[in-house]
Amino acid sequence: MVEFQPSVTDLVNEEPRTGLRSLKRSKSGKSLTQSLWLNNNVLNDLRDFNQVASQLLEHPENLAWIDLSFNDLTSIDPVLTTFFNLSVLYLHGNSIQHLGEVNKLAVLPRLRSLTLHGNPIEEEKGYRQYVLCTLSRITTFDFSGVTKADRTTAEVWKRMNIKPKKARIKQNTL
Repeated sequence: MVEFQPSVTDLVNEEPRTGLRSLKRSKSGKSLTQSLWLNNNVLNDLRDFNQVASQLLEHPENLAWIDLSFNDLTSIDPVLTTFFNLSVLYLHGNSIQHLGEVNKLAVLPRLRSLTLHGNPIEEEKGYRQYVLCTLSRITTFDFSGVTKADRTTAEVWKRMNIKPKKARIKQNTL
């Protein structure tokens, strides 16, 4: 028996679920939205995500909210870092293994809300502190507000656990 593996490209043929508000479309038929909710789809990669977003959305560069929760992603795909207006990213309930994956998200200037609970990385020691150190701009993490006390704890944790990179001195060779 061959098991069907959903793909991001399957979205092109899907009609969005109806919500409380009707979906607005441009003259070209593309969606006028700033959010993509792809939760609960058993996706294991984001191959062709940019192309699909461009096919479906009138202004994919304005994506502010991406929900990829409850899929089977094992890493944070670098494609997510190309959406500079992204402010909400849900990745909870996936299979992300390595805490260092969070580093990729540091380039997102507007990211304010992130979820990662329900991934194997949640079991790593210092999980919350590591994320808060790495992504100092977020205000909500795992559906919980980030407090001043959280930031202080994260800074102390960082000083105790993350060794600063030594500056390399370039030597002029003639």
